[in-house]
Amino acid sequence: MLFVGDDWAEDHHDLAILDPEGRLLKQVRIPEGVDGITAFTETVAGCMPDDDGDPSEVLVCIEIDHGPWVQALQAAGYRVFGVDPKQAKRHRESVSSSGAKSDKSDARALADMVRTRRLQLRESGGDSELAESIKVVARAHQRAVWDLARHSNRMRAVLRLYFPVVLTIASELDVAFSSSVILGLLDKCAARPVKARKLTGPQVKSLLYRRREQDLKTARIRELLREEPLPQSEVMLQAYATTVLAEVAILRAIAGQVTVLEKELAGHFSQHPLAEIYLSQPGVGVTIGPRLLGEFGDLPDRYRSAKARRNA
Repeated sequence: MLFVGDDWAEDHHDLAILDPEGRLLKQVRIPEGVDGITAFTETVAGCMPDDDGDPSEVLVCIEIDHGPWVQALQAAGYRVFGVDPKQAKRHRESVSSSGAKSDKSDARALADMVRTRRLQLRESGGDSELAESIKVVARAHQRAVWDLARHSNRMRAVLRLYFPVVLTIASELDVAFSSSVILGLLDKCAARPVKARKLTGPQVKSLLYRRREQDLKTARIRELLREEPLPQSEVMLQAYATTVLAEVAILRAIAGQVTVLEKELAGHFSQHPLAEIYLSQPGVGVTIGPRLLGEFGDLPDRYRSAKARRNA
């Protein structure tokens, strides 16, 4: 049995091959793509104890669990274990206290990880293409949601310094900073907060499209906007305004893509035969359901028991 650590980058892969005792047999860098798969196969074959070695006796550890490279390795008969980068980092720190990091050492740490902890790792592959597509879109949607929160927090930090009344409005109306209410308000008066005091009722009400109690909320927003803004020099005002308007544009773009990804995710998820089972669980909807399905997969015999699934 051989254990291969594959530390991958955009244009190359660093491989480290260990035997069952942990001895380093080979360390090499190979290219990405078809040529890389050929080089991978030749390198592993050169380390096999005999010419008729079984590819299933080769365990590969890599920090990704999907994509053409992983699929090519699985098609060649190798057993692939996709691990989270945080898992790999923790294992690397457990075997080395120096803190030094390099592609070669990372590859060797991955090989050692699959050699010593393979029973605790989840083997990649076996899921349907539909489940794989759900996982890809679900992860993209989750990253977009995280980006939305990250840029909202950045904008909130700047608004707190020069236009804090917007924070009060968001809190009282219980709306996100990426909502049309806040983004529309900033479009109108971020460049010059003093203009907010002159917004008319219809101008404010137009921001509350399809929201309840529009008249009451309009009056409250106008009342808050009449507060005297913090004094700022012209130079600092321009700097803050430029920063906020940039974040407004970014948030609007990300929010639009979150909506697109949600529709795409729902379309993929609705086609899967396990969708109804996931949606029948308490608290699981059309956002959490696809994430669970994507991460657990749909291979029926992947987990030996319910406990094994819970701890995956």
